[in-house]
Amino acid sequence: MGGLSGWSGSMLALLLIFSMQTGNGLVNAAGPPDCSFIQSFPSVEPSGVYTIQPDGFSYSFQVYCQMGANGLWTVIQKRTGGAVAFDREWAAYKNGFGFVSWDHWLGLEKISAMTKSKRWKLRVDLWDFEGGSAYAEYEDFRVGDESTNYRLSVGRYRGTAGDAIKGEYPGINQNGFGFSTFDRDSDGCNPCIFGDIAINSCTDFDRGGWWYSKCGSASLNGDWHPKGDNIGWSSGLHWRTWKGPAPYSAKATRMMITPM
Repeated sequence: MGGLSGWSGSMLALLLIFSMQTGNGLVNAAGPPDCSFIQSFPSVEPSGVYTIQPDGFSYSFQVYCQMGANGLWTVIQKRTGGAVAFDREWAAYKNGFGFVSWDHWLGLEKISAMTKSKRWKLRVDLWDFEGGSAYAEYEDFRVGDESTNYRLSVGRYRGTAGDAIKGEYPGINQNGFGFSTFDRDSDGCNPCIFGDIAINSCTDFDRGGWWYSKCGSASLNGDWHPKGDNIGWSSGLHWRTWKGPAPYSAKATRMMITPM
């Protein structure tokens, strides 16, 4: 009996190690649902790459968890240079690409799975080439499933960069629009007219995949342009409520989410 009791105790200890107790019960042993659960460990974990598995998702995957004074965040996009190409097809944006410890896009399918439950906050961090920075936060961030073209939904804005998603121009609001890539277009242009230029697809004009609505004011997946050659391009990393009047391509961007 003593041996059986000792074995049972050991098994229970192993279960507790590989599962984290939450208010809703035991989390999948493959990993927590998102980075915010990592604070359940006895010690504060550093920023870095961790394995998570959102509720209802069929497999675990790696993400970069950003830990800091502003909370515990799951990074869904990061740009610091031009080495990782972001002008990619629908399948790449669906599944993700790049390196989670560096420049990457996490993947629309993963982001959609994470944001199906609970309320989420999106934070966009921006850095310029002159040493400045700004941020934008949106409450109630959610991405629909593929049948909606991964439709974007955001709520109340706060920050220092301006509300580029809901637009600097009347009638150009990316909130509520599906995602577009060069091989799958849902941007509402048929065509879009900018001065004497007619645009049939925003991905031809702004480049990269994004939630385009008649192109709009936010576009963080365009071509990265180096310092000295980053102003005036329509194809850059834009947050047009932050820099202007000429299009300004940012030095670096980061998008990350946390439960509200």
